[in-house]
Amino acid sequence: MPRLIAIDDPADARIAPYRDVRERDLVGRDGLFVAEGKVVLEKLVDSTQARPQSLLIADKRVAALATLMERLPDDLPVYTADQPVLDAVAGFPLHRGILAIGRRVDPPTPDQALAAAAAAGRDVLLLSAIANHDNMGGIFRNAAGFGAGAVLLDRDCCDPLYRKAIRVSVGATLLVPFARLAAGADALALLDAYGFSPLALSPNGAERLADLRPQGRQAVLLGAEGPGLSPALLARTRSVRIDMADGFDSLNVATTSGIVLHHLATRDSAVAAGNQPR
Repeated sequence: MPRLIAIDDPADARIAPYRDVRERDLVGRDGLFVAEGKVVLEKLVDSTQARPQSLLIADKRVAALATLMERLPDDLPVYTADQPVLDAVAGFPLHRGILAIGRRVDPPTPDQALAAAAAAGRDVLLLSAIANHDNMGGIFRNAAGFGAGAVLLDRDCCDPLYRKAIRVSVGATLLVPFARLAAGADALALLDAYGFSPLALSPNGAERLADLRPQGRQAVLLGAEGPGLSPALLARTRSVRIDMADGFDSLNVATTSGIVLHHLATRDSAVAAGNQPR
């Protein structure tokens, strides 16, 4: 179990990575990310894709984390501070009282992510220009909940390891494998190489999702709210729509991802029987 290190000065150099965490998301994080709250910390400890580098915990939360800390390496720095010091370090009132600095471990390439998902028999997602952190977090939460095997991101997507995206995903961005496509990569050719059939979501899709009975593994393509997927991409894929009531033409992209992934998951006995997806 790690030794607790008391901090009484917000300017202490040992906790510099935690300072002004909101601004760090904007100016770059040197390959590190910030995890916030007990539930997200639990996911970080469980993750095979990321490792905690240190913890910063309010004194009042230490006892509640005793069992979790028994699973941490003995040499992991665990800093503790009273609430005013913690708030001063973070730059805002940190009501959850728990922060962790983490780092990704051996992030997969797009080929590696797709190969692993195909071997596991999982569907995947391909995201285009999803720049909103809330939407990114919501999509990953749905991906984890319905057993998606990987998420591919184009160059215009935000980082799933932004603090807010991690928090909204309830730690799912630390569990679901993801990879970013290189500029100019032919995403559809890559999906085809690993046996995934693309389903492009669009308000003007040619087929109704409710009528869709897909065979084999699918790749769910989602674009940013407003512009959606590019016409060039839609022209090369099977396009699907979710029918809406009069007066509305589309849903939030994270909500859409949940509906589509649930529709796909119900053909799989694990989810249909009420079991937890892997």
